[in-house]
Amino acid sequence: MATSRVVASTMKVAQITKPGADFEVVEREVPKPEIGQVRIKVQACGICHSDELTKEGTLPGIQYPRVPGHEVVGLIDEVGPGVAEWKLGQRVGVGWHGGQDNTCLACRRGDFRNCRNVKIPGISYDGGYQQYMVAPVEALAAVPETLSAAEAAPLLCAGITTFNALRHSGAMPGDLVAVQGIGGLGHLGVQFASKFGYKVAAIGRGSENAPFAKQLGANVYIDSKASKPAEELQKLGGAQVILATAPNSKSMSELVDGLAANGRLLVVGAAFEPIEVTPVQLIFGSKAIQGWAAGTPTDSEDTLRFAELTGVRPMIETYPLEQAAEGYARMMSGNARFRVVLTM
Repeated sequence: MATSRVVASTMKVAQITKPGADFEVVEREVPKPEIGQVRIKVQACGICHSDELTKEGTLPGIQYPRVPGHEVVGLIDEVGPGVAEWKLGQRVGVGWHGGQDNTCLACRRGDFRNCRNVKIPGISYDGGYQQYMVAPVEALAAVPETLSAAEAAPLLCAGITTFNALRHSGAMPGDLVAVQGIGGLGHLGVQFASKFGYKVAAIGRGSENAPFAKQLGANVYIDSKASKPAEELQKLGGAQVILATAPNSKSMSELVDGLAANGRLLVVGAAFEPIEVTPVQLIFGSKAIQGWAAGTPTDSEDTLRFAELTGVRPMIETYPLEQAAEGYARMMSGNARFRVVLTM
């Protein structure tokens, strides 16, 4: 039996009507959750670089008009039929993993992250650039009360991506772990790596970033403009893991020789150009390159709890929903420090 609270009949949404179109803030009817869904009163939604996939129509098959947003935090204000485990007023988040089909081979093996028909909020269905959002229960993550909505939102994509990649990297406390880039992903990656007990080398462009990298928890700062990062990493004994967060394939290619034996280049910064590496670079030293996508809602909960416990926080700028276009432009400009969040 569905339960709900009394809400307004209309809401504001920031939508894209076709690929490449500008944002439009319009009124829509507040949606009703169906079987296995809940409605969320959105408190905050992070703006992610991958929202460009919806804004520009980069992925095929997106149905427009579409509301972007996959870093959503809010309160459940209505539950649909068949929903028993989530309650009215409960604080929840929705990240990149917006649901799975539960029938493909990956799902049958419990590998929901790699579902062949994975759903993505803001792409497969309307995301969080709106006052109320409907989501399937398999997309929900519980959000700790101690984290503000604006702080928690980016942890549901940028946070989980770096946290999850590092904790599955095979690196042990005390190992040298390098983080390439100290932007939206990297500034969280450095914090998580430090809290995991790694010896952290932050790789950035320009000596002016050194104090900030140290503030985030880096033990060493490598200026890629003044030196060759791979050589600097080898002077330190070679990196067991290099977390590549800046979407620059050329920079990633130049890092392979900085790996230690059995080291791994973990790629989380999405770029479309090829990474260039010779077979010999990988064979000698048994080195590897691996891509990593975000994670499931339970991974999000792990990320949030770890951040709550250790003090890892994103650095954010906030914009009201009505200024979604300005917030998106700010995030895409590369000048934001370091995540932009829409607040309702």
